[in-house]
Amino acid sequence: MEIEKIFNTVKILFTGLGTSIEIFIITLILSIPLGIFVAVLKNSKNKIISLIIKLYILIIRGTPMMLQIIFVYFAPYYLFKVSYDRFTAIIIAFVINYAAYFSEIFRSGINNISKGQYEASYTLGFNKCQTFLLIVLPQVIKKILPASSNEVISLIKTTSLAQIIGISEMFSLAQKQSSYSFSIFPLIVSAGYYLILVFIISLIFNKCEKKLDYYTM
Repeated sequence: MEIEKIFNTVKILFTGLGTSIEIFIITLILSIPLGIFVAVLKNSKNKIISLIIKLYILIIRGTPMMLQIIFVYFAPYYLFKVSYDRFTAIIIAFVINYAAYFSEIFRSGINNISKGQYEASYTLGFNKCQTFLLIVLPQVIKKILPASSNEVISLIKTTSLAQIIGISEMFSLAQKQSSYSFSIFPLIVSAGYYLILVFIISLIFNKCEKKLDYYTM
């Protein structure tokens, strides 16, 4: 390939990379707090609330992400004659999906905290909210970092599914460029971008784990 064509391909895919990162960041910002909330609700003593959350998690984990994206985008129109833009739809679909998975990770971490931690905090005068935020959550974060890193890495790669409803993220642009040029070079470039992102994410999580090494259960 000519140098100019190579440069143009890298430039075009870099534009798509921006969209992929935007989906990734917004999904993380929204799905992690929602995942914590869902985890708390699943542990609720109210059986109805707990059952609803279990059903939600079952549906999300039991159906393909592709189907969920299509449903979120098209269902409101067919059911209520309400439509919204593609980017909003993909964010909603991703947040709903990853909140379910993050909730299971957080729930596992919360359930691994001994009851003595709660009793000790209540003895010190903390209420339930303070106990969770100041005592339980920091310990949970340390416990769930490895599992969370896997989900976060999965998320950056799953952004490629945004093309299902016509969003021009990086991988969809790579496919188009590959078809136009009859070359796999655009796909190789996109693979390189993904590898760089995964490397950066892995590095961040490794540093976080090292910083939390001082804290032992």
